[in-house]
Amino acid sequence: MWKWMLGLFLFCVLLCAGSGYYVWTNKDIRKQIEQYMPGNKPTEVRLEKVIKGELTRTISAPGQIEPKTSVKISAQVSARIVALPFRENEVVKKGDVIVRLDSRDVAAQLDSARAALKGDEARLEGAQAALQQSQQERDRVRKLAATGDVAPSAVEQADANYLRAQSSLRAAEHAIEQARAQIVRAEKDLDNTTITSPMDGTITRLDAEVGELVVVGTLNNAGSVIMEIADLANMVLKARVDESNIVPVKENQLAKVFINAYGERVFNGVVERVELQRKVDRDNTGYFEVWVPIALDKGETLRSGLTANTDIMVETVRDVLVLPSQAVVDRKVDDLPKKVTDGNANINRANTYARVVYRVEDSDKTTNDGKKIKKVIATPVQIGTSDLTRTAIIAGLKEGDLVVTGPFKALQSLRHDQEVIEESAEKAAPVETPSGKPAEPATAAKS
Repeated sequence: MWKWMLGLFLFCVLLCAGSGYYVWTNKDIRKQIEQYMPGNKPTEVRLEKVIKGELTRTISAPGQIEPKTSVKISAQVSARIVALPFRENEVVKKGDVIVRLDSRDVAAQLDSARAALKGDEARLEGAQAALQQSQQERDRVRKLAATGDVAPSAVEQADANYLRAQSSLRAAEHAIEQARAQIVRAEKDLDNTTITSPMDGTITRLDAEVGELVVVGTLNNAGSVIMEIADLANMVLKARVDESNIVPVKENQLAKVFINAYGERVFNGVVERVELQRKVDRDNTGYFEVWVPIALDKGETLRSGLTANTDIMVETVRDVLVLPSQAVVDRKVDDLPKKVTDGNANINRANTYARVVYRVEDSDKTTNDGKKIKKVIATPVQIGTSDLTRTAIIAGLKEGDLVVTGPFKALQSLRHDQEVIEESAEKAAPVETPSGKPAEPATAAKS
C-alpha cells in the first residue's frame, strides 16, 4: 500500500513542477499573472504635459462689507424728539428733514437774549449821556482852575469822573456785543432743533423714538446717537490681512471679493487703502486693515456687515512653466536614489526634504488590454510663486515633459521607477486637494 501512496505523491510533485515550469517559460501566462499580483500591478495616474503660461499670486484675507461713507446723526442741543419723518431702511436725500426736536425752550432763550440786548442798548445810551456830561464838567472845572477860582483838587475829581464815565461806556458796548453773541447762539440752537440729512443715503439704524430726550455729548460722555445714514451704493470690504502677508499688498492692485451671502458670485475691486497701523484681532493675531471698494451694478446695493473674503492679486508672472500645485510633493532626500540626488543642483543637502515632481518615461511593457506601461522618474525641482491651484517651476523640468498630476492618494505613495498607466478618460476626476476632495474656488485660504 505504501508503494502506491509513494508513487502517487511523486506523480503529484512531478505534475506541479511541470506546470510551474510551463507557466514560467510562457511569457503570456506569466504576464497575466503579474498583472493581478498586488505588488506588480501598475498604478493608475493622471498625466499632464508641462506648459508655459501666466500665473498670478494672490493674498487672501477675510473681512466685512461696510459703507464707504456713513454718518451718525446726533443732536447739538438737549431736547425731546417731536418728529421722525423717516424710518429705518428708508432712502433720504441731502437736505431732507430727518429729525425735529422740541424748540420751545430754545425759542424762549432766544427771546430772553433779544430782551437782554435791548436793556444793554438802553444802558449804552445812559453811559453815553453820562460821558458827555462828565466831559463838559471837566472842561468847565479846568477853565475855572486856570483863573484860580477853584482848587486843583476839583480838577482831579472832574478828571476821575470823566474816566469812570468812559469805562462805563466801554462796559456797556461790550455787554451789547455779548448780548448779540447770545442771540446768535440761541438762533443757532433753534436751527439745530431741525436736523437735515448731510448726504444721500439709506437709514441703516434708528436708535431713538419720538418723545425720547437726546443729550449733547461731552469729552467723557458720548452723546445720544439718533440714527445712522449710509451710502449703500458705495460699499467697501475692510479686509484683515495677516501681518506676515502685508508687505506685497499695495494700493491700486486688483482684487476679487467673495461674499458668503452671494454664493459663487465674484465681485471685482481695487485696493484703495492699506493702513499703516497694526491692529490685533480677537484671537490676538496681528493684522493690517485693507480697504477694497466693490464694483456694483447700477442701482445695486449691498447690506452692511456682510462677511466676505478677498483675493488680492499681488504678483503676476508670465511665460513660466506651470503645474498643478499637488504635482509637487515633498520627499526625504535620504529616500531618493543616489542617481537622482548625486550632483543635482536642485537639491539642498542642508534640507531634510526635497521638492519632487514625478516625470514619466515610456517602457516596452503593456497591459493585457494593450495599455502602455510607463515608469516614473523622481525629478527634484525648484519652484517659484504659486496661486491657489498652480505653481511655477523655475528649474528641473522643461516644456513638454509628461508628469504625474494626480490622484492625490497615488502621488503620496509614488516612488522612483514605479510602473504606472495613464488613467482612463472615464475615471479622470477634477484636480484634488490634499484633503482628497475636488478643488473649489477658495475664498478664505491664505496664499
